[in-house]
Amino acid sequence: MADGLLDVVGIGNAIVDVLSHADDGFLSRHSLAKGVMSLIDARRAASLYAAMGPAIEASGGSAGNTVAGLAGLGSPAAYIGRVRDDQLGGIFRHDIQSLGVEFDNPPATEGPATGRCLIFVTPDAQRTMQTYLGAAIELGPEDVDPALIARAQVTYLEGYLWDPPRAKAAFLKAAEVAHQAGRKVALSLSDPFCVDRHRADFRDLVARHVDILFANEAEIMALYEVPDFDAALQQVRGHCEVVALTRGEKGSVVLAGDEVHVIDAEPVPRVVDTTGAGDLYAAGFLHGYTQGYGLARAGRIASIAASEVIGHLGPRPETPLGELVRQRLA
Repeated sequence: MADGLLDVVGIGNAIVDVLSHADDGFLSRHSLAKGVMSLIDARRAASLYAAMGPAIEASGGSAGNTVAGLAGLGSPAAYIGRVRDDQLGGIFRHDIQSLGVEFDNPPATEGPATGRCLIFVTPDAQRTMQTYLGAAIELGPEDVDPALIARAQVTYLEGYLWDPPRAKAAFLKAAEVAHQAGRKVALSLSDPFCVDRHRADFRDLVARHVDILFANEAEIMALYEVPDFDAALQQVRGHCEVVALTRGEKGSVVLAGDEVHVIDAEPVPRVVDTTGAGDLYAAGFLHGYTQGYGLARAGRIASIAASEVIGHLGPRPETPLGELVRQRLA
């Protein structure tokens, strides 16, 4: 597959997730903003890790979760990201390659350790994320292989990439190469606080560089600084080719020109952890999109993929997504 066509190449912060259950009291004692992602330094990461309860470690990162989901659906995918030659870097590389995802970036031999995200899951299934970017912050244009980008129908970028300075240049290089090759560029807005930090840049990106936009309700409202979802819907119309907006239990809305598809959320017995829900929605949608299934069917596949990951702890599917989708769509 190393020379063949790809459905998607994802570019993101290569992060190992460390997940643990916590209550609201823990969040309060440690001054954690509930339900959002905050960037922290190495010292803060060490102190929070020491305070957290029993945890599981799993390769994560927004775009990493998405390409893992794509692989589970049968889409050939690749990933670009930076890890260090340490234990967590080895975990990340093994996990993503074991799924069949191409990941050929050599590990750094010096500098910061592999990034990690400490995720505190409260009983209401909300996740509060404290992220130490570590080696991921070194991602730069030299990590973007033009030949790899040209092989993929879609280059998928996570909004979190806009935080590390050099990643911005990598982001724009990848988008330019993709468009020169006649390919598509997709962007996830990632987090409302991320949008607040980079609103003007994100509006410019959406208008000039992005073909497929993923956002949840809070993120799209933050992007356009409007008080309700309908107003945001009207603002984003026409700014890029396809817009897929998720609304939790309300499902999702997919827009393309004059097309509007309202997709119901897939029922789940119990919501355990919403970590990775948006990432797996993007995986399902991009799988359907690159297979030419049409927007409504792509949206349904996206909802099925998202429903699987919120039923258990962790951001990666535990059941074979391809089989799950076939069962639900039968």
